[in-house]
Amino acid sequence: MNDSVSGQLPIYKRVFAVTALATSIAIATPNTAQAIPLRDLIFRGIQVIQLSNLSNKQERELGEQIHRNLQSQGMRLHQGRTLNRYITRIGQRLVDAGSRRRKVDYRFQVVDDSRVNAFATMGGRVYVTTGLINIADNEAQLASVISHEIGHIEKQHLVKQIRKTMVAQGLTTAITGSNRSQVANIGINLLVSRPQSRSDEYDADREGLRILRAANYATSAMPAFMRKLVSSRSTPTFLSTHPAVPDRVVRLENDIQSGPQNECDRNPDLISCGLSQSRYRQIVGRR
Repeated sequence: MNDSVSGQLPIYKRVFAVTALATSIAIATPNTAQAIPLRDLIFRGIQVIQLSNLSNKQERELGEQIHRNLQSQGMRLHQGRTLNRYITRIGQRLVDAGSRRRKVDYRFQVVDDSRVNAFATMGGRVYVTTGLINIADNEAQLASVISHEIGHIEKQHLVKQIRKTMVAQGLTTAITGSNRSQVANIGINLLVSRPQSRSDEYDADREGLRILRAANYATSAMPAFMRKLVSSRSTPTFLSTHPAVPDRVVRLENDIQSGPQNECDRNPDLISCGLSQSRYRQIVGRR
């Protein structure tokens, strides 16, 4: 698409704009001993452009690097084929019905961890722990968490958070080549220790609910599972850094009531709605 039609400046003009901005900052800095070199300001600007315009391939490569770094830092993947196939089937059902990023290759993996957690990186990587699988009452509840994590990837939330962090810290590390691992570790740090922004979480809730509805799961499972998790003895890992759950539950219930209905909203007894606890236990058991 022509850049003038899409409303974006061509890449060379964006680089030029960053260069001009860098020049104006350098000139306006009175203390030349503390001034950032012009070439560094230009390079930082180019890095912002790179992170703003990642191709699907670049996003996937960065997601793969995060995956490798997580494993080197102790993440253990569950090796059971049955459970992994089941999680992939749920994830693919959600993606096929509701993903708007058709060129993203989504992959769903189970992490051997008794803690209740789920997270998404980028390039289609979604993870759920055995602890979360065990605490869910049914498939629809599990699908509601997976759809929320898909929502983060659909909206490229982690990419935007990494970009914001790099700009704030004045980092000039390249996002490709040998320095990709450093950028990946910034992403891991954001996943592990930084609170998710309120707007991102509400955004992922809305997107996740849309995907859950499109895949014809029972949408009531999403707020129901949140209530269950927040009333448990200890706050699950993936909720501890998120905005207040009661507020999210209220918003979700309002969105469900005001939004379009799927078949399961009209007839929740359908097997495809994912509300059968006995059927779910037959598949996942207790691990």
